[in-house]
Amino acid sequence: MTARTALSAAATPPWRLARSAWPWRSLAYLLAGMIPAMLPLALLAGIELLNPGLPALILLLLAGLLVVVAAGPLIAWFDRRRLRLVDGRPLPQRPPLRLGEPGTWREIGYAVLSACVAWWLDLGVVMLSLFPPLLLMSAPLQPSGPGAELPAVPWLTALLCAAGCVLLPLAAYPITAWAGARAAVARAVLAPADTDLVEVLRSRERLVDGFDSERRRIERDLHDGAQQRLVALSVTLGLARLQVADGHAAAPLLDDARQQTALALAELRELIRGVHPQILSDRGLAAAIRDVAGRSPVPVELDLRLDGRLPAPVEVTAYFAVNEALANLARHSGAARGRVAAWTQDRRLLLEVSDDGTGGADPARGTGLTGLADRAATVGGRLLLASPAGGPTLLRVELPCER
Repeated sequence: MTARTALSAAATPPWRLARSAWPWRSLAYLLAGMIPAMLPLALLAGIELLNPGLPALILLLLAGLLVVVAAGPLIAWFDRRRLRLVDGRPLPQRPPLRLGEPGTWREIGYAVLSACVAWWLDLGVVMLSLFPPLLLMSAPLQPSGPGAELPAVPWLTALLCAAGCVLLPLAAYPITAWAGARAAVARAVLAPADTDLVEVLRSRERLVDGFDSERRRIERDLHDGAQQRLVALSVTLGLARLQVADGHAAAPLLDDARQQTALALAELRELIRGVHPQILSDRGLAAAIRDVAGRSPVPVELDLRLDGRLPAPVEVTAYFAVNEALANLARHSGAARGRVAAWTQDRRLLLEVSDDGTGGADPARGTGLTGLADRAATVGGRLLLASPAGGPTLLRVELPCER
């Protein structure tokens, strides 16, 4: 398994760690941490040159502390970028800078520690790890012979150099482990609090649930109100047409009125399906997918292995994913056939929609797939799209479903 963080890489065997880029990335991470320390050190050097003495030193320390505090968000931004060297996991973006936010003060405190204390520890770990093996490896370069402090002993020099070469790869362990530990602290401080992320996710779920409830209410109103009135109007027009002779002047008007009513009724039913399909509520996801596939102008092969009902938010998300994918298949793909597969595995609903079209689908060119990805995220799922130029296209939706 490929390590995603320096801390996990430090647990790998020596030959694997030595061949990887993690020691070099960790060393770069620790050395880059000295950059924020340049602010107070540069200020200290400037004031000391202009006005040497203890009072100036005290003034400098206070001024340096103020500079670090003022530059706290900038140092935190730099450390977010530096964190990518030793931690491959994405770091959530922080909210906008506000002095009243606890996260802002966490960043300022972290900047003070980084610029004043932590970089000394980083430098100490690097020096203690690299100095002994480098000193041993430099044994052949030490002066020897007459006048030197130590007599020339070729075999001892070679032995010391060999020992240094053996110890140098082992220095990767403390450097990598320390960089991983520092990165874990930085992530804990700079990432938004878990409670904030959970509350944001719950807020999104409440919004989606509210929208779904409103969609179901609109569907019921349309189904029980406007649709029933149109059906009654169509029946009334049919009865009126039976009362009029074929040659009567009103006959063509009544026929046209019935056709227009039938078209309006069909459009209303299609609208109701788009708002919230009744078949999904009554018969479940498998039946709803069969209904969508049956109305597709492109032949669609179905492979549905679904037993029983799934949670309502999961069924709604999966239904609209299939609906959007088949609509795009018919409009843009140029495909001759499509395929929809759905099954449950490890408490997840896996849904795949594929076609043999020309490919090249890009979520950035429309809001449909982007909206589906956002909706999948609200239930803890994700949407994956593979659509190279020339095809084929594969849309995969993974949704957790606790029965």
